[in-house]
Amino acid sequence: MKGFVVGGVSSGVGKTVATLAIGRALIDDGYAVQPAKAGPDFIDPSHHEAIAGRPSRTLDRWLEGTEGLRRNYHRGEGDVCVVEGVMGLYDGDGSSTAMVAEALDLPVVLVVDAKAGMESVAATALGFREYAETSGREIDVAGIVAQRAHGGRHEQGIRDALPADLEFFGRIPPNDDLEIPDRHLGLEMGGEAALPADALREAADSLETERLIEVASEPPTPSTNGRDESGRVDARVAVASDSAFCFRYPATIERFRERGEIVSFSPVAGDPVPECDGVYLPGGYPELHAADLESTGTLSELGALASDGLPVLGECGGLMAMSQSLTTAEGDRREMAGILPADVTMRDRYQALDHVELDALSGTLTAASGQRIRGHEFHYSSADIDGDARFAFETVRGDGIDGDHDGLTEYDSLGTYVHVHPESGAFDRFLETVESE
Repeated sequence: MKGFVVGGVSSGVGKTVATLAIGRALIDDGYAVQPAKAGPDFIDPSHHEAIAGRPSRTLDRWLEGTEGLRRNYHRGEGDVCVVEGVMGLYDGDGSSTAMVAEALDLPVVLVVDAKAGMESVAATALGFREYAETSGREIDVAGIVAQRAHGGRHEQGIRDALPADLEFFGRIPPNDDLEIPDRHLGLEMGGEAALPADALREAADSLETERLIEVASEPPTPSTNGRDESGRVDARVAVASDSAFCFRYPATIERFRERGEIVSFSPVAGDPVPECDGVYLPGGYPELHAADLESTGTLSELGALASDGLPVLGECGGLMAMSQSLTTAEGDRREMAGILPADVTMRDRYQALDHVELDALSGTLTAASGQRIRGHEFHYSSADIDGDARFAFETVRGDGIDGDHDGLTEYDSLGTYVHVHPESGAFDRFLETVESE
């Protein structure tokens, strides 16, 4: 499957809107689009899926390694893959957009803000392309999409200023309707803040899809498929799935299905915990649903099951739900599952944002003793830990729970602030551990 990367000159330049407009334009021209996201994001991919109708692939060199990144790409389906970048093209030491483009050998379509420029737009694009050459990056900045550009003289001035070897792939016209609302952790989810269809199609009509298809290229084939040769295990995993627990990588769910059995339930709706060998609580927004989570009874049931030995794995929002209490930004204290010896409080600014590396201090649900795994953290809450709390990991990189450790462990359960990708092997370890319970 051919593809290209939609990179930006900076954060906030409008990569997500440009990516959605490009996807809409390609779909309207009859192409099946596989969306993807560079970096460990859950929110932008929800907008991709709302447009393309298929889950967006996560492409992160830190989380997956180069081969794992290529494997995840090749698991996609469609005629063309549109990869939205992260931050500015060259920003990020763990896995920048440029690193992803280089690992996949995909061309870059650069999103440049043209609101107050014409010839300067071309100069900016030329600088980004030549920086790749002078810094030794093996990436091809193939051309631009001009964000917030008018038609007529404005568009023509940009076209005329571009050198012959930098394509003009079109523009995104200024339109207040093409703004996705923000909240903590980023944009609102795709199901909550879908862009108006008319505004998105207007933007799509200004893009030159055939030129985009012409520059798209095929990435290298990964050396292995990355699947565990030991095959399936006798494990049934219950996955929390609702508006409070919505941050999960498609590859994680695929991994559970490949090697075991999966069943979903909604703690917000008050679903009983399904019969299972282990529970996975992904991240999300439990703070926005804390009252329901306290009242429905699912979390209290989960706490009782965990105390009886049912393994529960929670990541970020999952850790919050596994705690003794959650105090919201409004100051409301709500009782949670009571599995972990921690009380969590929402803060007015983010407490951690980074790629993370962890060393396992002892054997746990996601790692053997001494094993090192990589992940990502981004959260607005902090956890007040009881004095007798036990940690599963030492942080080599990142903040974790207390600055030095992550992974609160109690009974046979584990809660972390870190999100991991299945390429880390963490979910294979989880499946194999709960099978033996």
